[in-house]
Amino acid sequence: MVTTQQAKEKISRLTSRLRSYRVYHRYLGVGLALFLLISSLTGLLLGWKKDVDLLQPPTQKGVTTDLNQWVPLYQMARIATIALDSAQSINDNPIDRLEARPDKGIVKVLFADGYWEVQLDGSTGKVLSVARRHSDWIEHLHDGSIISDGFKLISMNVLGIGLLVLTLTGLSLWFFPKQIRNLKQ
Repeated sequence: MVTTQQAKEKISRLTSRLRSYRVYHRYLGVGLALFLLISSLTGLLLGWKKDVDLLQPPTQKGVTTDLNQWVPLYQMARIATIALDSAQSINDNPIDRLEARPDKGIVKVLFADGYWEVQLDGSTGKVLSVARRHSDWIEHLHDGSIISDGFKLISMNVLGIGLLVLTLTGLSLWFFPKQIRNLKQ
């Protein structure tokens, strides 16, 4: 059985802890607000990237999925570089990567500068699409790598730890008043 004095001491401890958690929660929330806003808005956009053509060009379909009939990758790289130069007057843009999509019969050639993408038919090398991938720079903004990889590492850790602390202090701000009310009765 809890005596009245013990209940008052426990209420005092809980109230004191509640006040400090409120302060931590408030200042941490204000400090993380911009990062949370950017991360949540860009996360929403990234969730829609396959469904909104403005964010990421739709994946085209090639003639065949038989890899034996495909043009060699070095030729596709050359064709894509020429296509980007002719469509957008961008030359000497280094290739970041080539993404083969055998199930669609295409290869996506992604360029390092400007977030450009050229889609080629795997079997003929025909240019199917030349477009900008806005989803890539949105992803870089989302994870902080748009500034640097070091910033990405630090900001994602701060954001993750901050969200964990906000969750724990938020649960405390919800739970402790109930406990105090029960002790007062």
